[in-house]
Amino acid sequence: MFGKILIANRGEIALRVLRTCRELGIRTVVAHSRADAGSLPVRLADESVCIGPDEATQSYLNIPRLIAAAEVTDAEAVHPGYGFLAENATFAEICRASSIRFIGPGPDVIRLLGDKVEARELARKSDVPLLPGSDGAMRDEGDARMCAERLGYPVLLKAAMGGGGRGMRIVRDAEALVSALRTAQREAAAAFGSSEVYLEKYIERARHVEVQVLADRHGGMVHLGERDCSIQRRHQKLVEESPSPGVTDGIRQRLTAAALRLCRAAGYESAGTVEFLLDEDGRFYFLEVNTRIQVEHPVTEMVTGIDLVREQIRIAAGERLSFDQAAVRSTGHAIECRVTAEDPGTFTPHPGRITAYLPPGGPGVRVDSHAFPGYLVPPHYDSLVGKVIAHGPTRTDALARMRRALGEYVIEGIRTSLPFHARLLAHPRFAEGRYGTTFLETEF
Repeated sequence: MFGKILIANRGEIALRVLRTCRELGIRTVVAHSRADAGSLPVRLADESVCIGPDEATQSYLNIPRLIAAAEVTDAEAVHPGYGFLAENATFAEICRASSIRFIGPGPDVIRLLGDKVEARELARKSDVPLLPGSDGAMRDEGDARMCAERLGYPVLLKAAMGGGGRGMRIVRDAEALVSALRTAQREAAAAFGSSEVYLEKYIERARHVEVQVLADRHGGMVHLGERDCSIQRRHQKLVEESPSPGVTDGIRQRLTAAALRLCRAAGYESAGTVEFLLDEDGRFYFLEVNTRIQVEHPVTEMVTGIDLVREQIRIAAGERLSFDQAAVRSTGHAIECRVTAEDPGTFTPHPGRITAYLPPGGPGVRVDSHAFPGYLVPPHYDSLVGKVIAHGPTRTDALARMRRALGEYVIEGIRTSLPFHARLLAHPRFAEGRYGTTFLETEF
């Protein structure tokens, strides 16, 4: 096992990793920007290193400074969390060349699965269902027109090297295609360094479901069931739950088997998530693989009792999975609400100082947050303040606990998304589990 780990991230995920490291007896180093010098992860870490100014490009995305921080503190491994460099193959490669263990899959696997066109081809070879789409990236506008006409509108433009909703555009008719293509290419180039985009058939009424996978270097591989991430705004997830209200036992068996086939074909190692679209007829289609820990990983931890970060670290240290598929048991239901420093009506960012902070508690309620009274939410990064996770014997119980928890949560001094979540949970269709990826567009 590692003696010391550098946490190359910030906020709640840095704190989440730090806590598991402490339980494992591993010393921690938090690499931070100047804006995060007074943050809770920095205060609680065994050591901390300032790696640059507020801007992420000069700190959390600066590979030489992160490597130098690991070397000067004698850290044996780096945990990238999610976002920033978590799915950056070059960072993983440089870590390897510097004899620092990257806690995640190898650079070749990250590169393979990070290229959405290559990942689609691997899925096809692995007999994993695919949405009808282009054979590769669009060569030009004429190529895009021909492909869209063949697929039939609406279609979805997606960045070949990206994710998280950036470089993604729904196109409903031929008149909108060219401008949408140019916009998607610009976004993709700015966000991922590649302007390549490809086309897929767009499904109007679908669920976004994903399968959590763990795999070690000794051939051990398991799935931990599925999560439903359909409540989204502009392709950004806001609420997640497990199990999915739209997945039957039969669908679940086929879904998880497909995820494991794909990960085995990729030679996957570490924690990873295979994402799918599920249509109204129970057919599912491969979307992408996230080669990192997910923001929504706590819902899986709540229903399985398995610490995903702990397994990630153990796998990176060369250990075998501590359980097999037969030992995985899913109990009850869990729901997660992402609480952000945003106006609840417009979703515009609202950074500032938190003047009062009181998280909820009680049976079945978990809060992952780095916030505290007096904390200054910086304007430079993602607006996530914390995550509320509620678990209960049934979905109805979990919803009741979540409603109670949201009512108890006090965050003053800034605007947050708490009122939005309260409205969402009060909606009868959400309460009944009858929703899909367009739910917010049609109901809110």
